[in-house]
Amino acid sequence: SLLAKEPDIAIVAECADGEEAVAAIQQHAPDLLFLDVQMPAMNGFEVLDALGAERLPIVIFVTAYDQHALKAFEAHALDYLLKPFKQARFKQAVQRAREQLANQQAGAASQRLLELLGERKPEAAHLTRLAVRVNDRVIFVRTEDIDWIEAAGNYLVVHAGKESHIVRE
Repeated sequence: SLLAKEPDIAIVAECADGEEAVAAIQQHAPDLLFLDVQMPAMNGFEVLDALGAERLPIVIFVTAYDQHALKAFEAHALDYLLKPFKQARFKQAVQRAREQLANQQAGAASQRLLELLGERKPEAAHLTRLAVRVNDRVIFVRTEDIDWIEAAGNYLVVHAGKESHIVRE
């Protein structure tokens, strides 16, 4: 009933036991999970173990048992609401979840941007000069000085200014 009052939160499933919870989480892939510690079939920690850490949603434990708090935080829970709790405490937990989700989304966007930048191929280095044999020595002709290159059988004739050079490659 408290979640229904939050306009930016859609309730995708309510489950009666741990097995239902695992199936619903796998089906809906929610961003936020309110999870009780003690449930039929599986407890809350077994639900998290069954899901694996790959795509674990933000978890807020809601329970009447304070002795599980340390274990909940070891399981990377964002918050631990101890029943009975006040509406203000609930709103605080939801706000923390919103902030965590915003940080995750910003981090994911940054990661995608870095991946895109990593996929970008560096520009190929352009040839800045060409080695040309002239008699018994090799000279370099700057590519910016080349006016045009002409095919001549198995050779190239490089025209640079008033000079022409034959290249055999």
